[in-house]
Parts: sequence; structure tokens; C-alpha cells
Amino acid sequence: MKKLIFTIGLITFGLNTFAQLLATVEMNEPLEGICNSKKVYALFKGFKGQVEPVCPLTKVEVEKLLNENVKFIKENLKFKGKGMVSVFINCKGEALNWEISTTTKSSELDKQILDVFKTLQKWTPGTLNEEKVDTNELITYKIKKGVLVLDLF
Repeated sequence: MKKLIFTIGLITFGLNTFAQLLATVEMNEPLEGICNSKKVYALFKGFKGQVEPVCPLTKVEVEKLLNENVKFIKENLKFKGKGMVSVFINCKGEALNWEISTTTKSSELDKQILDVFKTLQKWTPGTLNEEKVDTNELITYKIKKGVLVLDLF
């Protein structure tokens, strides 16, 4: 009986790995600049046909920009925390509606981080099956020993 359950589990897992994950974002309010508010996606690397939007700067360049311009980090070297920002990238590659999604427990720090991210306005738009689409990106980060590090970017 255990072998049968294990085999069924493997078959189920195998079928799931071939499935296409496609997440859509439900827009509660209209957002000026979005190309198609009914088709806003959260795209994922590694899934066929999905290409995430690309920031004009590399991960290292964005980290450098944040660490140089966020004064709170320099003034509070013992501060430890994490956070997340959200941004919509439209089909033209324009960054819209930057927001803090997960706070660091310091409103001053959150504001300074958000101000830096808001300077990243022009992106390469994401694509779904080679068509440029509107996307929502989440960018997570950690702060430890006076340094902000992006998790995935």
C-alpha cells in the first residue's frame, strides 16, 4: 500500500511540474498608465513564455544606489530588518505606483527606500509568450549591519 501511495505521489508531482504557473493581478482601482487592467501579470522566471521586466540597473547597482542614498541605514548601523516594495511595470516599460508592501518598522526608513526606488522609472517590459504585458513586481530586501541587500532582483 505504501508503494502505491508513493507512486501516485510521484505521478502527481510529475504532472504538476509540467503545468504552467500564470498569476494574474486583480486591479481593484484603475491605475493610470496601465495598458490593460484586465491582464496584469506576476511573471516568474523559468516558466515557458514568461519573461519578467528588467530594471535598467543591475542588482549590484541598485544595492549600491540604496546603500549610498538611504541615510537611515548609515545613521543606524545596528538596525536589522526586512521589507518589500511593489511596483507596476506597464507594457511600455514605465514604472507606476511604487509602494511599500512590507514595512521595516521604521516609517522614515521606508520612505527613504521608496524614494530611491522611485528613481527607477524606465524598465524593459515583461513579456508573456513574446507579447509585452503589464506586470506587478515585488522586490524584497534585508538590512543588517548597516547594509541593504536585495533578495531577488
